[in-house]
Amino acid sequence: MSIEKLEFQAETKRLLDLVVNSIYTNKEIFLRELISNASDALDKLRIESLTNSELAGDDEPEIFIVPDAATKTITISDNGIGMTREEVISNIGTIAKSGTKDFLDKLREASGSAAQELIGQFGVGFYSAFIVAEEVELLTRKAGTDSGVKWTSDGAGEYSIEDFDKDTHGTTIVLHLKKDFCGDGEYNFTDAHEVERLVKKYSDFVRYPIKMNFETKGKDNEEPTIEIRTVNSMKPLWTRGKSEITRQEYDEFFKQQMHEWEAPLEVFHVKAEGTVEYTALLCIPKRAANNLYYSDYEPGLQLYSRHVFIMDKCKDFLPDYLRFVKGLVDSPDLPLNISREILQQSVEVKVIGKALEKNIQKQLGKMLKDERDKYEEFWREFGKSIKIGVYNSMFDTKLKDSLKDLLLFPTSHEGKLSTLAEYVGRMPDFQKNIYVAAGKDASAIEQLPQMELLRERGLEVIYLTDPVDEFAIQVLHEYADKHFQSITQENFELDDAESQKVKAEVEEIAKMHEDLLKDVKEAIGDAVKEVRLTSRLKSGAVCLVTGEGGPSLSMEKTFAAMNNPLFKATQILELNPNHAVFKKLESLHALGKDTQDFKDLCTTLYALSLLMEGVMPNNPADLANKVTDLLTR
Repeated sequence: MSIEKLEFQAETKRLLDLVVNSIYTNKEIFLRELISNASDALDKLRIESLTNSELAGDDEPEIFIVPDAATKTITISDNGIGMTREEVISNIGTIAKSGTKDFLDKLREASGSAAQELIGQFGVGFYSAFIVAEEVELLTRKAGTDSGVKWTSDGAGEYSIEDFDKDTHGTTIVLHLKKDFCGDGEYNFTDAHEVERLVKKYSDFVRYPIKMNFETKGKDNEEPTIEIRTVNSMKPLWTRGKSEITRQEYDEFFKQQMHEWEAPLEVFHVKAEGTVEYTALLCIPKRAANNLYYSDYEPGLQLYSRHVFIMDKCKDFLPDYLRFVKGLVDSPDLPLNISREILQQSVEVKVIGKALEKNIQKQLGKMLKDERDKYEEFWREFGKSIKIGVYNSMFDTKLKDSLKDLLLFPTSHEGKLSTLAEYVGRMPDFQKNIYVAAGKDASAIEQLPQMELLRERGLEVIYLTDPVDEFAIQVLHEYADKHFQSITQENFELDDAESQKVKAEVEEIAKMHEDLLKDVKEAIGDAVKEVRLTSRLKSGAVCLVTGEGGPSLSMEKTFAAMNNPLFKATQILELNPNHAVFKKLESLHALGKDTQDFKDLCTTLYALSLLMEGVMPNNPADLANKVTDLLTR
């Protein structure tokens, strides 16, 4: 087939432009990424050859690097699985991931290390080659096939692809280096000893030999000879004692092994002996993956048996709420030919998984207690996962109890994150329940008219600003024998004597205005379940509350945005009997419930209560006209 010219997918083209033109503090990172890709290709070949003996060749798996000063190139080759023509186009010419647009928008706004972090989150390390190369050639042949493919691009927006006679399966990548990276600038990636240094720095623990040619000078006038050396140790890091490993070694291992661009936030190195023997080396990444909560994200730990790689993305060790944890498990008690079906039934896997889950929970609790700033950094990235774990503990009391003290929420107390224990510790003696309020953010909740009275009394409110918060709170139901009570639900009331006195007074006023309240409800219609007077407002004229046990208006909005109308809040309109607007209602009602002025005031108050909840009324133009008319009377 002749050379075919193709354009990158639009998102890929934008990504390439951002990668090449972003300001990188670490230009040498490309080598680690390409070595990692080569290692993955060798893994895939090994896995496929277990079930397809025709793929199992006699060649030992290896990665070979050739820096060449004469041609100003650096070449990285592997004898792994390789790719077909279609796979090259799909894997390199296209980014088919959830959240691509959001990722690119964030990347466009970032620069320097921030951009580097984002690229690592999205897992597109191949494109890092264009940071140092003015042109990239990729020569590949899929194992089990006879034909190869050559792919070439300068990263400017299009690439060429053609059939190519390649002697062996695997992939070779040739980087034609920009002049700044071949001795004319700060970097020289054509120097064998410099490349060796980088391999040892970033990829020393790759489980396959990384080989290079080195020139050895002979004695006297003897011609120099070429010596092939393996430049990485290949000794699994997790086989060494924890006291022998530096934090820097852990960091570099996870950056290489897990394709992370940043050092992890936390590392767990666990060795267990007894009924089941295993070693686990886990980490919490610095940043959440861009698609962590999308269906195309693949959680799971790498699985080894006696230091031999068995499986990538093994999902059977950790529950889904810990999907952000990366790492590996190595156990001699698991057979080398273990399958997915055997894993799911394995008692050993269940024992290891439960132990790892407890260990992670314990370490998170210790971080929360001893390193609060670090835990809050963790929470900002992965707190949603813990809350999902609470929601999923609906029928698992032990899990619920183990996670509830790891929760953090923003509250009205100094604008800081708080644990539930800290909140309860600040509660006044008369307060019986834990007060919560839902909204899109803290600012929106603080604007709720119901908040004014609580601020005046110095009472703290937990802010539920993530859609999953309300579900988690409903599953918890209570904490330290204190029930959660939403300040925007119909059954909310303050527990102190003064509030009870005001409530009794309002109830008396309500009895005298039963007809008025009934007629306001009639004027508004079925949009509200009830209209009543309230003791929860201070200067506000009106507010909306929801039915007990049902979804909040915030939850209704969330599901409406997801095109799911099943969650509908039961709306109750509450009026402040001490506000001038209520006096106006009284006077208009006295003139007749069927007058247009009375009906207009009722529907306007309802529309305004919706706006205060961040909900757009059905007819904004009609509301604007009514408000304008009322202002000019």
